[in-house]
Amino acid sequence: MNIGIVCYPTFGGSGVVATELAKGLAERDHNVHVLSYDRPARLDTFRTNISYHEVNMNTYPLFEYPPYDLALANQMANLIEYEDIDVLHVHYAIPHATSAYLAKQILGDKATDVPLITTLHGTDITIVGSDPSYKSIVDFSINQSDGVTAVSKYLRDETYDRFDIKKEIAVIPNFIDLERFQRSDKEHFRKAISPDDEKIIVHVSNFREVKRVPDVVSVFDHVLKNDIKAKLLLVGDGPDRNRAERRCRELGVCDQVRFLGKQDQVEEVLSIADLFLIPSGSETFGLAALEAMSCSVPVISSNIGGLPEVNIHGETGFLCDLGDIDEMGQYAVDILSDEDLHKRIAKNARKQAEKFEMSKVITQYEEYYKQCRAEITEQTG
Repeated sequence: MNIGIVCYPTFGGSGVVATELAKGLAERDHNVHVLSYDRPARLDTFRTNISYHEVNMNTYPLFEYPPYDLALANQMANLIEYEDIDVLHVHYAIPHATSAYLAKQILGDKATDVPLITTLHGTDITIVGSDPSYKSIVDFSINQSDGVTAVSKYLRDETYDRFDIKKEIAVIPNFIDLERFQRSDKEHFRKAISPDDEKIIVHVSNFREVKRVPDVVSVFDHVLKNDIKAKLLLVGDGPDRNRAERRCRELGVCDQVRFLGKQDQVEEVLSIADLFLIPSGSETFGLAALEAMSCSVPVISSNIGGLPEVNIHGETGFLCDLGDIDEMGQYAVDILSDEDLHKRIAKNARKQAEKFEMSKVITQYEEYYKQCRAEITEQTG
């Protein structure tokens, strides 16, 4: 098939999943066209079956902000018309689904047999989409899609609750490359970070307020106060970094905390981790938790959103009420001080990650593409 994939180029979950899906489909001999306003972070090497199309936005004095959605619709229309696209798969509802609908309207009969599939990832529904300024257009765009998927049961249910959706939403979860995300020998790295064999706790995020990075520091402080020698590695960057640094200074733990910034090879950091913390206030799936689990790292997370579908309480880690620092801290102490418990949970974490293995989920997408193509062919005669 010739498949168009539209995504944001950021380090966030939707961009990562869309890019990895494109790479996986290309490996199965599909021709994939990736559209974005910048090259996605994970599309970092040349691949013969993947073409990248940059959405150019010219600036004019009339526009305070360049109309990305219109430039994107024009690019989509060109792609469908001149690249003989079989499926157009957009990730994130706003504005990608809206632009895709507009592109099909522009082409008319030329695009009637090209299914538009929209994958919902999270904030496009729970935050941005729920804004009254966008709600009607999100309703319309999702209902005009030929196929709709969500990355978790939680997100599917939230979408039905928040919007007037007539379409059936299929749940196709995020996935993991088990070969890339597996524990490897990084003993030299571990020795450099923890020369006295301290336990290593890791957090990975984009440091937005919803990720609650200062809570990570507070949980870490709880661990230190229980006489466990440990180091905290904070991977990523973003607007809440200053608050996290301030919390470190307030608690006097700066010497035990390392801010590593954004890391392309995050699996190398996870390979030396003893524990992963994700106390998020909103998480529609929990891809960062899955990546840690795939590297045999126990996870302590909040019990919100889609996290309970990934992190199984008492088996792959522990789930805690949002903001409950003491409970998270105590679970962290239990895992780090009990070697048998740690080994059992680490083993279970990897086993749970195997359920989300990349090839299994890509097969689900392939089958969904075929289903949507068959349905649209039947409708158009």
